[in-house]
Amino acid sequence: MDAQAGVAPVNGAGLEDETRQLALLIRSVNDYAIYMLDPEGYIRTWNPGGERIKGYAEGEIIGSHFSRFFTPEDVATRLPYRALEAAREQGKFEGEGWRVRKDGTRFWASVVIDPIWRGGELIGFAKVTRDITERHQAQLRLQETQVQLAHAQKMEAVGKLTLGLAHDFNNLLAVMVNCLELIDIRPGADARMHELVSVAQRAADRGTLLTRQLLSFGCGHPMAMERHPVESLLQASMELYRRACGGHISFHDELGRTGEIDVDCGQLEAAILNLIVNARDACREGGAVRLRSSIWEGRSPYAPEEAPRAYARIEVADSGPGMEAEVAARAFEPFFTTKTVGQGSGLGLSQVFGFATQSGGFAIITSEPGRGCIVALCLPLVREQAHVQ
Repeated sequence: MDAQAGVAPVNGAGLEDETRQLALLIRSVNDYAIYMLDPEGYIRTWNPGGERIKGYAEGEIIGSHFSRFFTPEDVATRLPYRALEAAREQGKFEGEGWRVRKDGTRFWASVVIDPIWRGGELIGFAKVTRDITERHQAQLRLQETQVQLAHAQKMEAVGKLTLGLAHDFNNLLAVMVNCLELIDIRPGADARMHELVSVAQRAADRGTLLTRQLLSFGCGHPMAMERHPVESLLQASMELYRRACGGHISFHDELGRTGEIDVDCGQLEAAILNLIVNARDACREGGAVRLRSSIWEGRSPYAPEEAPRAYARIEVADSGPGMEAEVAARAFEPFFTTKTVGQGSGLGLSQVFGFATQSGGFAIITSEPGRGCIVALCLPLVREQAHVQ
C-alpha cells in the first residue's frame, strides 16, 4: 500500500516532514514555553510561548543559561542545577515555583524537564513551562477562606458554650448576692460579719462583671442601639481615652471622615477603652498609642460568603513588641491572655469581639513581632451613607 492509500511514507523525506511539522507545532503553541537546553542548561531553542510568558525574544535569549528565569533566592540554593540533576537521574523533574520575567515581575510556574538521550549519551533537556499564577492565587484564596471559615466556626462554638455558662453562672451569682444582702441586714450581726459580707459582695460584684463580659462575647448582652456619627462618639470620650494611656505613653488621634453607625454607645466606649488599656500595657517602657477612624470596604473575615459592604473602621494601634501569629489567632478567646497572673482576666478582647459581632461587624488583629499591634473594630455604616468616602 502506498502513501496515497493512507500509509505514511518511511523514507528520509517523510522524516524531514515530520521534523518540520513538529517544529511548526511547537512554534504554534503560545500558552506554554517549550524549548531545549544543552546538558549544562544553556538555551538552544525558543518558541513564541516562551516569549509571551517570559518576555524574551528568541534572539536575546538563545545561548543564555536557563537559571536567569529563577529568583535570586532559588539561584542561591542552586535549584536550577538540582532540577537538571533530578531530571538526569530520575528521568523527569516536575515542580512549581516563582519565576522571573524579563521585566522583573514574577509569575507562578508549572515546570517539567525531561532528559534527551541519544545512544546512551545525554544531549540535552526538553523543558516545558506554563504560567499558572491565576490558579495559584485562586488556591491561596481558597485556603485563606477555609482557614477563616474554620476560625469563625471555632469562635461561634466557643461563643455558644460561653453564653450557656455565663447565663448559668449569672443565675448562681444572683442567688449568692441576695443571700449576702439578707445576711448583712440580719439583726445582731457584728462588725466582723459585716466585714466578711462586704468582702464576699465585692467578689460577687467582680463575678457579675466577668459574666457581663462573657455574655458580651457570646452575643447575649442586651444592646441599646442608637444612630450616631462615628466622629462625635469618639470625640465625646477622647479625654477619657487620653487619660487611660497614663503619663508615660503618648496618645494621638487621627480621625478620618466616616459617617453614621447604629451602635450601643456605652459598649462602644467600653470596647475602645479596653483596646487602649491593652495597648498601653503593651508599651511597658513607653511608646505611642494611636486612635484612628476611616471607611473600609470589604467582607467580614468571619463571613467570607457575604457581599462586600462599607464599614466604619476604628483602630487602636500601639508601638509595643507585637505578637506572634499563633498568639494573635487566639487573642479574642475568653480567658486567653499573655499577661501575668493578677494583671488581667483575658476577657477584654473577648468583650471587644462580642460587641463587634453583635453590632453586625467584626474585630481583627494585625500584628508582627517587633512591629506593634493594631486592633480594628469594623462596624457597618448606615447603608444610605455607605458611599461616603
